[in-house]
Amino acid sequence: MRLKGIRVGFALTGSHCCLDFALPQVNELVAEGAEIFPIISDSVDTTDTRYGTSEKWEKMLCDFSGRQILKTITEVEDVGPKKLFDIMVVAPCTGNTLAKVVNGITDGAVLMSVKAHLRNQRPVVLAISTNDGLGLNAKNIGLLLNVKNIYMVPFGQDNPLEKPNSLVAKWDLITETVLYALNGRQYQPVLTSY
Repeated sequence: MRLKGIRVGFALTGSHCCLDFALPQVNELVAEGAEIFPIISDSVDTTDTRYGTSEKWEKMLCDFSGRQILKTITEVEDVGPKKLFDIMVVAPCTGNTLAKVVNGITDGAVLMSVKAHLRNQRPVVLAISTNDGLGLNAKNIGLLLNVKNIYMVPFGQDNPLEKPNSLVAKWDLITETVLYALNGRQYQPVLTSY
């Protein structure tokens, strides 16, 4: 139980094709003793896709975490002032979310949580999933790799022949990345083969 008593804000954003891979990592964190506080973006809350319904994802997240989901800016306002989490995980973290984090945009519950958490100099772990990680979002990834208290789950190209700009986190490394980030270190290597 390497995370016994650690409070983890676990946020999902709308890379719907990766939710089936990211969500089981909540169970891994719980198995290590973490207390999970679930947060979802508007996209996860309101969009049904071929990968699943918003109701499916929300039920899974509630079942895995044992808590109600935080969905609005007002519900997460206390993240900063009350120092609710020891660490935050955003998984999957879309290219849209990356761009907003790097530019300080807080137009939803996930982004407000990240901003509020960072104000306390506490670690945020990003597990990216973006079709333009080696395109327009490459600069945002580069900037975030150099931001204090931001840590990346190792990532690589998931389909270089058909989607040469796509980057996806190694979902099974979320727990290890969290453990390192809690000690102020980036889990290595960051760039990995998929």
